[in-house]
Amino acid sequence: MHAITISEPGGPEALVWSEVPDPRPGEGEVLVEVTASAVNRADIMQRQGFYDPPPGASAFPGLECSGRVAELGPGVSGWAVGDEVCSLLAGGGYAEKVVVPAGQLLPLPEGVDLKRAAALPEVVCTVWSNVFMVAHLRPGETLLVHGGSSGIGTMAIQLAKAVGAKVAVTAGTKEKLERCAELGADILINYREQDFVAEVKDATGGAGADVILDNMGAKYLDRNVQALAVNGRLAIIGMQGGRKGELNIGTLLAKRAAVSATSLRARPLEEKAAIVAAVKEHVWPLFAGGHVRPVVDRELPMSEAAEGHRVVEESGHIGKVLLVTP
Repeated sequence: MHAITISEPGGPEALVWSEVPDPRPGEGEVLVEVTASAVNRADIMQRQGFYDPPPGASAFPGLECSGRVAELGPGVSGWAVGDEVCSLLAGGGYAEKVVVPAGQLLPLPEGVDLKRAAALPEVVCTVWSNVFMVAHLRPGETLLVHGGSSGIGTMAIQLAKAVGAKVAVTAGTKEKLERCAELGADILINYREQDFVAEVKDATGGAGADVILDNMGAKYLDRNVQALAVNGRLAIIGMQGGRKGELNIGTLLAKRAAVSATSLRARPLEEKAAIVAAVKEHVWPLFAGGHVRPVVDRELPMSEAAEGHRVVEESGHIGKVLLVTP
């Protein structure tokens, strides 16, 4: 088979479409013939040498995919060869075939075709686990999403609106904010021109955001805490703005607020399986009702993964960039 390999860390040119040995499924695993994968920030960090795969995971990038079941490993039940699926991965999605723990497989949601389903597993699992399972966003509360036009952001807007929350977003251009509004965002903040703390407080009568989904990390830490409401919850899922920041414990205590930080990739298999099961139960029915849909910016051949990385690194996209196998 062919896969995107990284001979040494570097720029997008480090991604090479190479011939590699076929994987084989082990106990509790399924072999999937990949139709498409998608570009995530974690893939870019791996290419740059900053985010190695967890032990035992594929060395190839790619944290999600869609495709068809090609082979069942020992001990797998509930799936059959030929089933159309999408999957959360620890790696290996940038390939023609990938081995997946059975607990991380999902059927296609109603109304979503096989190719576009590749845009879903990583973002849906990230948003559901952080915004709902950890931060417990409730109807009537306000969610602030940084990077509202990203893959994560476009999904967070839709899921929050589906449960009856109010949504504020930050983005860097008028076009991106308009797309966020089309998805249901109520409060639109251009972070290049406006102070998100002041804008959120003004839009909530001084209360602030009940939940903040943050991809920036250190750069926004202090301002995020300022923007939180009493009993607010800050969920950090990225470090695009750095790793180390100063946290005002006094402000946190006064607001009785909480800060959490999570990642999906290195979690134990049973935790990932629990998140995937929760997504199937709570999110997949929303596709059938038309409340949620994948947002895809463009599709590229998987052999052109380097171009996909360039687009995402330059933030020249809205939603997900897909990589499609030949």
